[in-house]
Amino acid sequence: MGHQHDHPHLDPSSGDRRVSIAIWANGILTVAQIVGGILAGSLALIADALHNFSDMAALVIAFAARKIARRPPDSKMTFGYARIEIVAALINYTTLILVGAYLIYEGTMRLIDPPEIQGWIVVIIGMVALLVDTLTALLTWSMQKNSVNIRALFLHNLSDALASVAVIVGGALILLYDMRWVDPAITIGIALYILYLAFSEIGGPIRTLMLGSPPNIDGQSVIETLRGVDGVHDVHHVHLWQMQENAAALDCHVVVKEADWSRLEAIKADIKDRLKTRFDIGHSSLEFEHIDHAHQGANLYGHE
Repeated sequence: MGHQHDHPHLDPSSGDRRVSIAIWANGILTVAQIVGGILAGSLALIADALHNFSDMAALVIAFAARKIARRPPDSKMTFGYARIEIVAALINYTTLILVGAYLIYEGTMRLIDPPEIQGWIVVIIGMVALLVDTLTALLTWSMQKNSVNIRALFLHNLSDALASVAVIVGGALILLYDMRWVDPAITIGIALYILYLAFSEIGGPIRTLMLGSPPNIDGQSVIETLRGVDGVHDVHHVHLWQMQENAAALDCHVVVKEADWSRLEAIKADIKDRLKTRFDIGHSSLEFEHIDHAHQGANLYGHE
Protein backbone atom coordinates (compact mmCIF):
# COMPACT_ATOMS: atom_id res chain seq x y z
CA MET A 1 0.00 0.00 0.00
CA GLY A 2 1.26 3.45 -0.83
CA HIS A 3 1.62 6.23 1.70
CA GLN A 4 1.97 9.98 1.60
CA HIS A 5 4.37 11.42 4.15
CA ASP A 6 4.74 14.88 5.59
CA HIS A 7 7.85 15.35 7.68
CA PRO A 8 7.90 18.54 9.73
CA HIS A 9 11.43 19.85 10.10
CA LEU A 10 12.84 21.12 13.35
CA ASP A 11 15.39 23.90 13.18
CA PRO A 12 18.76 22.07 13.53
CA SER A 13 20.23 24.61 15.94
CA SER A 14 17.13 24.42 18.14
CA GLY A 15 17.38 20.62 18.18
CA ASP A 16 21.08 20.77 19.06
CA ARG A 17 20.37 23.09 21.99
CA ARG A 18 17.75 20.70 23.33
CA VAL A 19 20.10 17.73 23.11
CA SER A 20 22.90 19.74 24.79
CA ILE A 21 20.65 20.65 27.72
CA ALA A 22 19.60 17.01 28.06
CA ILE A 23 23.26 15.87 28.07
CA TRP A 24 24.20 18.20 30.92
CA ALA A 25 21.09 17.39 32.94
CA ASN A 26 21.62 13.64 32.64
CA GLY A 27 25.34 13.94 33.42
CA ILE A 28 24.70 15.81 36.70
CA LEU A 29 21.88 13.43 37.60
CA THR A 30 24.06 10.36 37.01
CA VAL A 31 26.69 11.60 39.46
CA ALA A 32 24.03 12.44 42.06
CA GLN A 33 22.38 9.03 41.72
CA ILE A 34 25.63 7.08 42.01
CA VAL A 35 26.64 9.00 45.14
CA GLY A 36 23.16 8.66 46.59
CA GLY A 37 22.97 4.96 45.72
CA ILE A 38 26.28 4.28 47.47
CA LEU A 39 25.27 6.26 50.57
CA ALA A 40 21.81 4.66 50.68
CA GLY A 41 22.98 1.15 49.77
CA SER A 42 20.33 1.06 47.01
CA LEU A 43 20.97 -1.04 43.93
CA ALA A 44 17.78 0.30 42.35
CA LEU A 45 19.17 3.83 42.59
CA ILE A 46 22.50 2.75 41.12
CA ALA A 47 20.61 0.85 38.42
CA ASP A 48 18.74 4.03 37.56
CA ALA A 49 22.10 5.86 37.57
CA LEU A 50 23.58 3.37 35.11
CA HIS A 51 20.53 3.75 32.93
CA ASN A 52 20.92 7.53 33.08
CA PHE A 53 24.59 7.19 32.25
CA SER A 54 23.65 5.14 29.18
CA ASP A 55 21.19 7.95 28.37
CA MET A 56 23.97 10.51 28.58
CA ALA A 57 26.19 8.38 26.35
CA ALA A 58 23.26 7.94 23.97
CA LEU A 59 22.71 11.70 23.91
CA VAL A 60 26.37 12.34 23.14
CA ILE A 61 26.30 9.76 20.33
CA ALA A 62 23.07 11.22 18.96
CA PHE A 63 24.43 14.77 19.16
CA ALA A 64 27.56 13.75 17.23
CA ALA A 65 25.47 11.79 14.72
CA ARG A 66 23.21 14.79 14.06
CA LYS A 67 26.28 16.90 13.29
CA ILE A 68 27.87 14.29 11.03
CA ALA A 69 24.57 13.59 9.23
CA ARG A 70 24.50 17.15 7.86
CA ARG A 71 27.69 16.71 5.87
CA PRO A 72 27.12 16.75 2.09
CA PRO A 73 27.89 13.68 -0.04
CA ASP A 74 31.48 13.26 -1.19
CA SER A 75 33.63 10.76 -3.06
CA LYS A 76 33.84 8.47 0.00
CA MET A 77 30.18 8.69 1.01
CA THR A 78 28.26 9.24 -2.21
CA PHE A 79 24.90 8.84 -0.43
CA GLY A 80 25.90 11.35 2.23
CA TYR A 81 26.28 10.80 5.97
CA ALA A 82 22.65 10.77 7.12
CA ARG A 83 22.67 7.01 7.83
CA ILE A 84 25.06 7.64 10.73
CA GLU A 85 21.93 8.38 12.78
CA ILE A 86 20.75 4.82 12.14
CA VAL A 87 24.12 3.52 13.36
CA ALA A 88 23.80 5.70 16.47
CA ALA A 89 20.34 4.30 17.19
CA LEU A 90 21.67 0.74 16.89
CA ILE A 91 24.50 1.52 19.31
CA ASN A 92 22.07 3.05 21.80
CA TYR A 93 19.67 0.11 21.71
CA THR A 94 22.58 -2.30 22.08
CA THR A 95 23.79 -0.48 25.21
CA LEU A 96 20.26 -0.70 26.61
CA ILE A 97 20.35 -4.49 26.19
CA LEU A 98 23.74 -4.75 27.92
CA VAL A 99 22.62 -2.53 30.80
CA GLY A 100 19.39 -4.52 31.20
CA ALA A 101 21.22 -7.85 31.31
CA TYR A 102 23.71 -6.55 33.91
CA LEU A 103 20.96 -5.19 36.14
CA ILE A 104 19.07 -8.48 36.12
CA TYR A 105 22.22 -10.24 37.30
CA GLU A 106 22.94 -7.72 40.07
CA GLY A 107 19.30 -7.58 41.15
CA THR A 108 19.11 -11.35 41.44
CA MET A 109 22.22 -11.44 43.64
CA ARG A 110 20.79 -8.80 45.98
CA LEU A 111 17.37 -10.43 46.04
CA ILE A 112 18.99 -13.46 47.65
CA ASP A 113 20.50 -11.31 50.42
CA PRO A 114 18.85 -7.83 50.58
CA PRO A 115 21.18 -5.22 52.19
CA GLU A 116 20.28 -2.36 54.55
CA ILE A 117 18.90 0.60 52.58
CA GLN A 118 18.40 4.29 53.49
CA GLY A 119 14.88 4.91 52.19
CA TRP A 120 14.86 8.72 52.47
CA ILE A 121 17.90 9.13 50.22
CA VAL A 122 16.32 6.79 47.68
CA VAL A 123 13.05 8.76 47.64
CA ILE A 124 14.66 12.21 47.41
CA ILE A 125 17.09 11.37 44.64
CA GLY A 126 14.40 9.36 42.86
CA MET A 127 12.20 12.48 42.79
CA VAL A 128 15.05 14.59 41.39
CA ALA A 129 15.69 11.91 38.76
CA LEU A 130 12.02 11.90 37.78
CA LEU A 131 12.14 15.67 37.20
CA VAL A 132 15.25 15.42 35.01
CA ASP A 133 13.92 12.42 33.07
CA THR A 134 10.65 14.24 32.44
CA LEU A 135 12.53 17.35 31.27
CA THR A 136 14.68 15.33 28.87
CA ALA A 137 11.66 13.46 27.50
CA LEU A 138 9.89 16.77 26.87
CA LEU A 139 12.96 18.19 25.13
CA THR A 140 13.11 15.25 22.71
CA TRP A 141 9.37 14.60 22.27
CA SER A 142 8.80 16.65 19.12
CA MET A 143 12.16 15.57 17.64
CA GLN A 144 11.63 11.82 18.03
CA LYS A 145 8.63 11.61 15.71
CA ASN A 146 10.79 11.73 12.56
CA SER A 147 14.15 10.41 13.72
CA VAL A 148 14.95 6.86 14.80
CA ASN A 149 18.11 8.25 16.39
CA ILE A 150 16.20 10.68 18.63
CA ARG A 151 13.45 8.10 19.19
CA ALA A 152 16.05 5.81 20.75
CA LEU A 153 16.93 8.65 23.10
CA PHE A 154 13.30 9.38 23.89
CA LEU A 155 12.65 5.76 24.80
CA HIS A 156 15.77 5.79 26.99
CA ASN A 157 14.33 8.75 28.88
CA LEU A 158 10.80 7.41 29.02
CA SER A 159 12.05 4.18 30.56
CA ASP A 160 14.17 6.26 32.95
CA ALA A 161 11.14 8.25 34.08
CA LEU A 162 9.19 5.06 34.77
CA ALA A 163 12.20 3.59 36.55
CA SER A 164 12.40 6.70 38.74
CA VAL A 165 8.75 6.28 39.71
CA ALA A 166 9.50 2.67 40.67
CA VAL A 167 12.52 3.77 42.71
CA ILE A 168 10.41 6.34 44.60
CA VAL A 169 7.74 3.73 45.36
CA GLY A 170 10.43 1.28 46.48
CA GLY A 171 12.01 3.85 48.79
CA ALA A 172 8.62 4.62 50.34
CA LEU A 173 7.94 0.91 50.99
CA ILE A 174 11.35 0.55 52.61
CA LEU A 175 10.64 3.55 54.86
CA LEU A 176 7.15 2.40 55.83
CA TYR A 177 7.54 -1.37 56.05
CA ASP A 178 11.29 -2.12 55.89
CA MET A 179 10.67 -4.16 52.73
CA ARG A 180 14.32 -4.31 51.64
CA TRP A 181 13.66 -6.99 49.02
CA VAL A 182 11.64 -4.41 47.09
CA ASP A 183 14.82 -2.57 45.98
CA PRO A 184 16.40 -5.49 44.02
CA ALA A 185 12.95 -6.57 42.84
CA ILE A 186 12.37 -3.12 41.35
CA THR A 187 15.85 -3.27 39.81
CA ILE A 188 14.92 -6.48 37.99
CA GLY A 189 11.62 -4.93 36.91
CA ILE A 190 13.44 -1.90 35.51
CA ALA A 191 15.86 -4.18 33.68
CA LEU A 192 13.07 -6.26 32.12
CA TYR A 193 11.35 -3.10 30.91
CA ILE A 194 14.63 -1.81 29.45
CA LEU A 195 15.09 -5.10 27.57
CA TYR A 196 11.51 -5.00 26.30
CA LEU A 197 11.97 -1.49 24.90
CA ALA A 198 15.33 -2.29 23.32
CA PHE A 199 14.29 -5.55 21.65
CA SER A 200 11.00 -4.10 20.39
CA GLU A 201 12.77 -1.15 18.71
CA ILE A 202 16.15 -2.46 17.58
CA GLY A 203 14.70 -4.26 14.55
CA GLY A 204 14.10 -0.98 12.70
CA PRO A 205 17.73 0.20 12.61
CA ILE A 206 18.93 -3.32 11.79
CA ARG A 207 16.47 -3.55 8.89
CA THR A 208 17.63 -0.20 7.52
CA LEU A 209 21.33 -1.05 7.82
CA MET A 210 20.66 -4.39 6.12
CA LEU A 211 19.15 -2.43 3.20
CA GLY A 212 15.73 -3.92 3.87
CA SER A 213 12.73 -2.48 2.07
CA PRO A 214 10.93 0.33 3.95
CA PRO A 215 8.42 -1.28 6.35
CA ASN A 216 5.63 1.11 5.33
CA ILE A 217 5.92 0.34 1.61
CA ASP A 218 4.46 -2.82 0.05
CA GLY A 219 7.02 -4.02 -2.48
CA GLN A 220 4.46 -6.01 -4.45
CA SER A 221 2.30 -2.90 -4.84
CA VAL A 222 5.31 -1.01 -6.17
CA ILE A 223 5.97 -3.74 -8.74
CA GLU A 224 2.32 -3.83 -9.85
CA THR A 225 2.41 -0.05 -10.23
CA LEU A 226 5.49 -0.28 -12.44
CA ARG A 227 3.93 -3.03 -14.54
CA GLY A 228 0.82 -0.89 -14.96
CA VAL A 229 2.67 1.94 -16.68
CA ASP A 230 1.78 2.19 -20.38
CA GLY A 231 4.59 0.72 -22.45
CA VAL A 232 6.12 -1.40 -19.66
CA HIS A 233 6.16 -5.14 -20.35
CA ASP A 234 7.77 -6.25 -17.06
CA VAL A 235 10.38 -5.40 -14.42
CA HIS A 236 13.16 -7.36 -12.70
CA HIS A 237 16.26 -6.89 -10.53
CA VAL A 238 14.19 -4.71 -8.19
CA HIS A 239 15.99 -3.14 -5.21
CA LEU A 240 13.89 -1.19 -2.72
CA TRP A 241 15.62 0.29 0.31
CA GLN A 242 16.04 3.33 2.54
CA MET A 243 18.95 5.62 1.73
CA GLN A 244 18.31 7.21 5.11
CA GLU A 245 15.51 7.12 7.65
CA ASN A 246 12.91 9.13 5.75
CA ALA A 247 14.11 8.70 2.17
CA ALA A 248 13.11 5.56 0.26
CA ALA A 249 14.87 4.59 -2.97
CA LEU A 250 14.39 2.11 -5.80
CA ASP A 251 16.40 0.81 -8.71
CA CYS A 252 15.31 -1.81 -11.21
CA HIS A 253 15.41 -2.98 -14.81
CA VAL A 254 12.36 -2.07 -16.88
CA VAL A 255 11.48 -4.13 -19.96
CA VAL A 256 9.84 -1.92 -22.59
CA LYS A 257 7.57 -3.10 -25.40
CA GLU A 258 8.93 -2.74 -28.93
CA ALA A 259 6.20 -0.31 -30.02
CA ASP A 260 6.99 2.01 -27.11
CA TRP A 261 10.80 2.00 -27.30
CA SER A 262 10.78 5.51 -28.78
CA ARG A 263 8.84 6.78 -25.73
CA LEU A 264 11.50 6.00 -23.11
CA GLU A 265 11.59 9.50 -21.63
CA ALA A 266 7.81 9.62 -21.30
CA ILE A 267 7.75 6.17 -19.70
CA LYS A 268 10.51 7.16 -17.30
CA ALA A 269 8.68 10.34 -16.31
CA ASP A 270 5.44 8.39 -15.73
CA ILE A 271 7.22 5.81 -13.55
CA LYS A 272 8.95 8.43 -11.41
CA ASP A 273 5.75 10.39 -10.98
CA ARG A 274 3.82 7.31 -9.80
CA LEU A 275 6.62 6.28 -7.43
CA LYS A 276 6.69 9.73 -5.85
CA THR A 277 2.93 10.24 -5.70
CA ARG A 278 1.89 6.79 -4.48
CA PHE A 279 4.85 5.68 -2.39
CA ASP A 280 6.87 8.83 -1.61
CA ILE A 281 9.89 7.27 -3.35
CA GLY A 282 11.87 10.31 -4.44
CA HIS A 283 15.01 8.57 -5.74
CA SER A 284 14.87 5.92 -8.46
CA SER A 285 17.45 4.55 -10.89
CA LEU A 286 15.94 2.82 -13.92
CA GLU A 287 17.69 0.70 -16.54
CA PHE A 288 15.59 0.09 -19.65
CA GLU A 289 15.73 -3.11 -21.73
CA HIS A 290 14.17 -3.64 -25.15
CA ILE A 291 11.77 -6.59 -25.04
CA ASP A 292 13.76 -8.35 -27.80
CA HIS A 293 16.98 -8.13 -25.78
CA ALA A 294 15.65 -8.46 -22.24
CA HIS A 295 17.49 -10.49 -19.63
CA GLN A 296 16.00 -14.00 -19.62
CA GLY A 297 15.23 -15.75 -16.33
CA ALA A 298 16.16 -12.71 -14.28
CA ASN A 299 15.27 -12.54 -10.59
CA LEU A 300 12.38 -10.27 -9.71
CA TYR A 301 14.22 -9.03 -6.62
CA GLY A 302 17.93 -8.54 -6.14
CA HIS A 303 20.59 -9.52 -8.64
CA GLU A 304 22.59 -12.58 -9.66
